[in-house]
Amino acid sequence: MGHASHVARGQIAVDRLKSSVNKGVIMEFDVELDVRGLRCPLPVLKLRKRLGSLASGQVIQVLADDPAVVIDVPHFCAEAGHELISHAEDGGLQTFAIRKG
Repeated sequence: MGHASHVARGQIAVDRLKSSVNKGVIMEFDVELDVRGLRCPLPVLKLRKRLGSLASGQVIQVLADDPAVVIDVPHFCAEAGHELISHAEDGGLQTFAIRKG
């Protein structure tokens, strides 16, 4: 499978989630995961591992600078049953708030 088809499918997932995601909203979170400097697929793999130790309903904030996370994180959340609460971008830093499903 080529990168282009991965991006196209990921963009569809992102487009579906746009209506339910509050961009730029600051909220409280239970734990923070800083994956800056890591590249695909490591940010999502680390996120999956960290979510495994959280209780359902807890919120994790993810800080990432890999451009692919804007596709990968929403797709992962949709596939794994987690709620993407917010997403903000500031100078290449992507910040996500995710509630464990």
